[in-house]
Amino acid sequence: MDRVLDYLYGREYAARGVRGQGDSRLGGSEESVFTIPDWIREVRELFPADTAEVIQRHALDRYGMTELVTDFQVLAKLEPSYELLKTVLSFKGLMKGEVLEIARRIVRQVVEDLRRKLAKDVRQQLWGKLNKQRRSRLKVFKNIDFRRTIRANLKHYNRDRRQLVLETLHFFSRVDHYLHWHIIMAVDSSGSMLDSVIYSAVMAGIFKDLPSLNVNLLAFDTAIVDLSDEIVDPTELLMSVQLGGGTNIGGALGHCETLVRHPSRTIVIVVTDFFEGGPPEVMLASIKRLRESGVRVLGLAALDQTALPSYDRQMAERCVAAGAEVAALTPQRLAQWLSTVLS
Repeated sequence: MDRVLDYLYGREYAARGVRGQGDSRLGGSEESVFTIPDWIREVRELFPADTAEVIQRHALDRYGMTELVTDFQVLAKLEPSYELLKTVLSFKGLMKGEVLEIARRIVRQVVEDLRRKLAKDVRQQLWGKLNKQRRSRLKVFKNIDFRRTIRANLKHYNRDRRQLVLETLHFFSRVDHYLHWHIIMAVDSSGSMLDSVIYSAVMAGIFKDLPSLNVNLLAFDTAIVDLSDEIVDPTELLMSVQLGGGTNIGGALGHCETLVRHPSRTIVIVVTDFFEGGPPEVMLASIKRLRESGVRVLGLAALDQTALPSYDRQMAERCVAAGAEVAALTPQRLAQWLSTVLS
């Protein structure tokens, strides 16, 4: 902790002439620049979230450690990594122009790598379960989708005979409506949940690609943003999420309730540290209503590769008493849990 703090606050002494200008920690040298992502990572690991936010704000506002958010050449030289991804997402609001574009490329490279690694494991867990739920569409005349069939075959229209040659037929499904599962993910976007926000975005994209799954994704603090239309591109989704702010879990769950259409085939996953900023009674009442209607509710104190959360244990216990299941899971373990539910 002393080393991490000295890296930043030692600049105060340098400004007063206590240390020599040759000290590599005082900024400006390439070696110092390349340690910034590691320094930010250690700040987050060693200090509580609110303290870490203050230290990072001092770094930018008081001591001018703006290399990562203002210098295109510095950012372009850094090796893409998960820690650099978190750093970029923390400071993306301060980036502009070509710096923002190189930051977006870094985010896309790391996110796509994460997605490839996770997709294989998740598909192995869920593919068989979902395929068993699907039924072949009956290719009978009463199920034909005339509008889609005509549109698909217009290129085969014979002008001389004034006939439409049907090479491909499309049919309505009479059973899919009842077989799809609906997953609603509500993700706490406060600064302390950054790892879980990243993995939630990646997992939502993987779920979206699987058969028989409809997916909604919400980000919330004291307000709620529906990101469902952006699930297909986790990079743009993450670049659009605003980190920080308060927390209103009850409000997010209330919005989830409005999205439920078939309760017995709906799963609500709330990713949060359970530090509720609104009235707890609102959140608990919403969980009870969802459970009584038949919805499965899973509260995730963490969704990342370590699954070692810092969360409000008492509030989590109250959520369990209201009917929710609460856990801290890796993405692979979440897939296993979903596999059990789908069975």
